[in-house]
Amino acid sequence: MVAAVLLGTAFVLLLAMMVALPHLGVPAPVFGWVVLALFAANAALCLLAPRGSAASDLSVPLAALVAVLACSSMWGLLLGQLNAGVSLMGLPVVFAVSQLRRAAALAVTVLSCAASVTVLAVVGTWTGLRALDAGLVCASLLMLAAAMTHHVDTSRQLVAELERVATVDGVTGLATRRVLDDSMTDSLSRFPRTGTALVLVDLDHFKAVNDQHGHPVGDAALRHVGAVLTAAVRSTDAVVSRLGGDELAVLLPGCPVGVAGARAAELVAAVRAAPLVLPDGTELRLTVSVGVAHAPEHARDVRALYSAADSALYVVKRAGRDGCAVAAGARPARLALGTRPPLADPLADRVLPRNRPLPPLPPRAA
Repeated sequence: MVAAVLLGTAFVLLLAMMVALPHLGVPAPVFGWVVLALFAANAALCLLAPRGSAASDLSVPLAALVAVLACSSMWGLLLGQLNAGVSLMGLPVVFAVSQLRRAAALAVTVLSCAASVTVLAVVGTWTGLRALDAGLVCASLLMLAAAMTHHVDTSRQLVAELERVATVDGVTGLATRRVLDDSMTDSLSRFPRTGTALVLVDLDHFKAVNDQHGHPVGDAALRHVGAVLTAAVRSTDAVVSRLGGDELAVLLPGCPVGVAGARAAELVAAVRAAPLVLPDGTELRLTVSVGVAHAPEHARDVRALYSAADSALYVVKRAGRDGCAVAAGARPARLALGTRPPLADPLADRVLPRNRPLPPLPPRAA
């Protein structure tokens, strides 16, 4: 819409100039120089205007630049003056920098400059004024290409930054909930037989860490646990994500339910064995509560998988934290040796007792 308005405005203004200038006695060479000066001013404005400002947005619409080029060429052809008509060589530049990659845009710009100089040299006598015209045309084309390329690069940087913010958590550097959900949806369709496991990880007593040591230490604890989880899983397919607050998640695509339970036990042990070293040299021991759910064993869709894993996580918290549990309805791998007093919850036998030795784990799935 904005480009269309600018296009129409440019045509109206320039057509008005074409009608008015002959009556004012303005010679065609002067008009050609004015057009080229406008190119230079527009390019300079594009380079100097703050990114995302109104001036930057108004300085670079391709439609307005094409209108200036076309109308100046019409003016030059009507009066038989080549120094304005040669501005038509700018049209390939506008197309190149808007549609092609940087290398191709540079090549087209150079060819346009060479064509402009060739036309000016072949038609008419090569005088100092003609050479000045050629230099001004080439400079304008180069500045136009630079301005447009700068604008395209800036737009791409903004898009890349927005994509990064949407996919990477700012505190931990882990994937965001959006990435996890997309990966989970894809995994559910790709692994219908072996299934997909969702591991919800909750940092125990996180509020106490923030209250006693401050929020910077709390953020460091989240980053530390995220790094431990990332190191403990296969980076080729697993997705480690921060859901928000003290909640993290690990997605294990193509992972059977028994293996997922064993991996969850590994994660609990890995966090317990890796305390966070504070700036003063003291060690802050961290523990996590983990809930595991498997699709299609416990759920068929993303929402149900979250719900099943969250229910298993709640069982661990009721049992005293620092452990893991697999959702009901599965045949989980044995997570720990020894016995513990029975709990009222039917999932209590699936909870890893805290501070108990771990059994040998099966080899990792290929």
